[in-house]
Amino acid sequence: MDYPQISDHGLIGDLQTAALVTKDGEIDWFCAPRFDSPSIFASLLDRERGGHFTIAPTESGYVSRQLYLPDTAVLITRFLTAGGVGELLDFMPIADTTRPTDRHRLVRVLRVVRGEMRFAVEFTPRFDYGRASHTVEVTGDGAIFRAGDQRITLHPARTVSWDGAERITDPRGDGIRGTATLKAGQVGAVMMETGDGDPPHRLARDEIISLLDDTVRYWRRWLARSTYTGRWREQVRRSAMTLKLMTYAPSGAVVAAPTAGLPEQIGGERNWDYRFTWIRDASFSVYALLGLGYVEEARSFVGWLANRIEEQAGDTSGPLKIMYRVDGSSDLSEETLDHFEGYMGSAPVRIGNGASDQLQLDIYGEAMDSIYFADRHGVALGHARWNRVVDMLDWLCDHWDSPEEGIWETRGGRQNFTYGRINSWAAFDRAIRLAAERARPGKLQRWATERDRVYRQVMDRGWNDKRQAFVQHYDTDVLDASLLRMVQVGFVVPDDPMWLSTLNAMDSELVSDSLVYRYNPEASPDGLRGSEGTFSLCTFWYVDALARSGRLEEAGLIFEKMHTYANPLGLYSEEIGLTGEQLGNFPQAFTHLALINAAVNLNRQLDASYTSDAQIRD
Repeated sequence: MDYPQISDHGLIGDLQTAALVTKDGEIDWFCAPRFDSPSIFASLLDRERGGHFTIAPTESGYVSRQLYLPDTAVLITRFLTAGGVGELLDFMPIADTTRPTDRHRLVRVLRVVRGEMRFAVEFTPRFDYGRASHTVEVTGDGAIFRAGDQRITLHPARTVSWDGAERITDPRGDGIRGTATLKAGQVGAVMMETGDGDPPHRLARDEIISLLDDTVRYWRRWLARSTYTGRWREQVRRSAMTLKLMTYAPSGAVVAAPTAGLPEQIGGERNWDYRFTWIRDASFSVYALLGLGYVEEARSFVGWLANRIEEQAGDTSGPLKIMYRVDGSSDLSEETLDHFEGYMGSAPVRIGNGASDQLQLDIYGEAMDSIYFADRHGVALGHARWNRVVDMLDWLCDHWDSPEEGIWETRGGRQNFTYGRINSWAAFDRAIRLAAERARPGKLQRWATERDRVYRQVMDRGWNDKRQAFVQHYDTDVLDASLLRMVQVGFVVPDDPMWLSTLNAMDSELVSDSLVYRYNPEASPDGLRGSEGTFSLCTFWYVDALARSGRLEEAGLIFEKMHTYANPLGLYSEEIGLTGEQLGNFPQAFTHLALINAAVNLNRQLDASYTSDAQIRD
């Protein structure tokens, strides 16, 4: 039970990898050189074997708080004691944004703003998920840790005088422990550097200030490019920066989360590796970024997506795989780390993802919808890529009427999922529109025929007369929150009685005080044991659906309520538990994408409503 709460973390990163920092000053998750590389610190998944880098007061009973330096991704952890107040600034200088690099720097700046405080520093890396041993070389200017071809260098600041620094002896590889005493106005720092960088050296004050200033300047300039001026600006901007932190800049891909193995149920087996890029997430990223004015970032996402369409590396999944590594490769073989106990005993800990070869038909509609949306905002596909889109649509013509695993990656067997059919309809519809508007060649008559076949099938078989609602798949009466997107993609109009009846059914069965379950796993077995929390993604979809259906006041209240479930930094994991705790991998891109899209749409709907009211009064 000495594990931190999932929500008790902040995120820092350099656009190629990221680290989690607890409110107790512990870096308990960090992988290098990429998001999906083996971990160096993973005490988040095993307190004894995972490794960590901690800076915290030696005095017990302190109170800690976290915040970001305004408009940046520089994390501040404040420690408050009777004897003084200290602050720990954590940040990662931005890495090369055009090409992969093994060199990543993580800077930890310690300062006391009142009184005097003594801090303990402990650095115990565990390379390759704690499976690889390492050596340590300690010098008067720092230390070097080596494990095979991996290297970490520690550079302490000149201003820090370490008291009683010692080596921590461990069969898996030694670490370093020390203490430092600072008075008000004094500043200390240490920089961790991966890869073959500079030899250990004492950091000068000017070097620390330069690294911090450059990092602050980068984030504030990036944020200043946003064109969003609507409501909930602070939440939207923080979500945008969180997505940026989870972006692998050399390819433009965004990972679903920077972590692996965090459970959807404490002690359960729903523990997945999310350090990959889903076609679905990449598609939704395009909407969010263009909605905020980040055209170049959206262009990168479309480019990454188009490259995957061009490769057509899928097999049983169709031309596309549902997920890829950040560099676009598709080997995601799943294995378990049996030597890790898992977060709070939640095992197994999985790395890789065995769902990568699943057939999920919805990704084709989401991909085409985002390509069409991007085209309308000036981000267009060239000739060669359009030809591959045509090939993909030809495949979909032959395979849309097939059982599949569905959006939730169930492992209980394939079904005729309604959501997959709706998105197949969207794929054909957007392709027809794009071909017509851009005068591109394509099999428009065949696409139109298949589009209409999908529509009629969903209306005939996806609708359940008993429930008076559209249901999860054709052989069940179970409701599914993914169908909240029916109105968003235009499959139904917002005032269609069939849609409104479906929304009312979800209100009574899937919604719990504004929070939304994705479906009932007891009524629709998904091949896994245990239960799960409400899905934050689905709650934001619910907000969007309510707004589009004219229930604006209700949508606004639920959106405001949802903010109370974020952690103090405005970050969300995948799910919310029964007592408001965050569950699942953290932070999750899909949740923050849905927040942005819901905010943009709800803001637009509210503006239109107020304009309409004013016109009526006039």
